[in-house]
Amino acid sequence: MTAFDHNALDDVIHGRARLGIMAFLSTAEEADFVSLREALKLSDGNLSTHISKLEAAGYVRTKKRHVDKKPQTTVVLTEPGRKAYVAYLDQLKQLLKSR
Repeated sequence: MTAFDHNALDDVIHGRARLGIMAFLSTAEEADFVSLREALKLSDGNLSTHISKLEAAGYVRTKKRHVDKKPQTTVVLTEPGRKAYVAYLDQLKQLLKSR
């Protein structure tokens, strides 16, 4: 059995909503705010808060623009975000192996 330090898990990603955002974006080139909100079943405010936390960590980048005079926010996973997500998944695998 190998030792595993659960404290090594990335707290920024580990929250359920943030993990959902990262997982969604890992398979999409980009996602608009509405698609993320609907897929994750979060309120606008809740999703916005979690995106802001991921953005502050450098894991996602947002692009804001207007489409047909309506604001549209698009979210993309950054390269550091992709690396952090893969590392997070690897840490989870280590946790499962340590059982």
